[in-house]
Amino acid sequence: MNAPDRKRRALLGAGALLPLAAAHATTFDLPATNLAPAALASDAAWWRQVAALYDVTDEVAMLDNGFWGSMARPVLDAYQRHTAAANRGNAYYGRREFPPAFEAARTAAARALGVGRDEIVLTRGATEALQALIGGYHRLRPGDTVLCADADYDSTIAAMHWLKARRGVDVVRIDLPEPATWQSLIDCYAQAMDRHPRLRLMLLTHVSHRNGTVLPVAEIVRMGRARGIDAIVDTAHGFGQLDMRIPDLDADFAGINLHKWIGAPVGVGAAYIRKGRVRDIDPYMGEADGDDIRTRVHTGTVNFAAYAALPLALQIHERIGVANKEARLRLLRNRWVEAARGIDGIDVLASPDPRLTSAIASFRVRGRTSVADNVALAKRLLAEHGVFTVMRDGLASGACVRVTPAIFTPLEHMDRLAAALKA
Repeated sequence: MNAPDRKRRALLGAGALLPLAAAHATTFDLPATNLAPAALASDAAWWRQVAALYDVTDEVAMLDNGFWGSMARPVLDAYQRHTAAANRGNAYYGRREFPPAFEAARTAAARALGVGRDEIVLTRGATEALQALIGGYHRLRPGDTVLCADADYDSTIAAMHWLKARRGVDVVRIDLPEPATWQSLIDCYAQAMDRHPRLRLMLLTHVSHRNGTVLPVAEIVRMGRARGIDAIVDTAHGFGQLDMRIPDLDADFAGINLHKWIGAPVGVGAAYIRKGRVRDIDPYMGEADGDDIRTRVHTGTVNFAAYAALPLALQIHERIGVANKEARLRLLRNRWVEAARGIDGIDVLASPDPRLTSAIASFRVRGRTSVADNVALAKRLLAEHGVFTVMRDGLASGACVRVTPAIFTPLEHMDRLAAALKA
């Protein structure tokens, strides 16, 4: 990277933001700052101006932002404008104007992900990407073993189990340690590799949607690679909220969401296949074979406007700064987690190790591990305290309530949650 590029990245990372100037797009300004991300995270005035870019309900303290991420107003404006253009132009737009816009979106996504354009294909989300990767992975033979974990996403766990019928493999599930440490997570996978010498494929979830634990993905991937084990990485909740790029995972295959932490319209994601590995994934249902990654997914007619608005969403994400976003989200998460740890009868499902933390964390009332218990708890938080959360199930230890702030969440909402837990 040359000196001007380094300077530009440093300015963006510090939040020295310029007006957005995409064609016909709403512009916005954020004041320049020399604060490092950790210090900027506490700058309430700066984050109020970020929050002002979003139209968010004031009916509740919205702490279920892990479902999808709200679009910033300029992205929403662009999405509506592109929807109108597609509707007006119909097939003329779809066949002539949209294809170059779609490739521009793919180029912008590849740049943000830190990979080559020929290494990604745009999808409707991480689930579609991961199902295509898991179902298409053909380096398995009858009697081989594949591995998933309790913290993985339900649809991807189901896809791994489907491999038993599709490929004749044995499916093994492990339960990740709780509470987790960096080394205990690595050891958990190492022990599974030792127990299952025919293990050939692992599903690794970068950030668990159940409790927010960040997996030491790169370390586990390299450990598996040394034993001839491939990994498919689910980074639906990793990319966009953590200061990382896809090469940091050191994985050959990954599924990515762009509508969670990037703020693209709902229905935008990507599949990543490292250059040279495309032929290890089957072409999708009779698509032409070859090295073009686009033959590994076939979505059909897409939401034109969602993809056309993606470059603007990525631009706003870059202007705010991913390091700044990570620091702010960690501050919000720690605000309620640290308060909740001191409340008798509340079990917090969150590691104190910052390497393992994300915006997401979960809790339960001690001893109340059923789905019914935690559905009732989330309902009570809403009805009595105006705090909107969601129950998550699937962990070996039982169900829990998940809390997920966003970059527009005020600290007061985290304090409202803490007060509700005390009550």
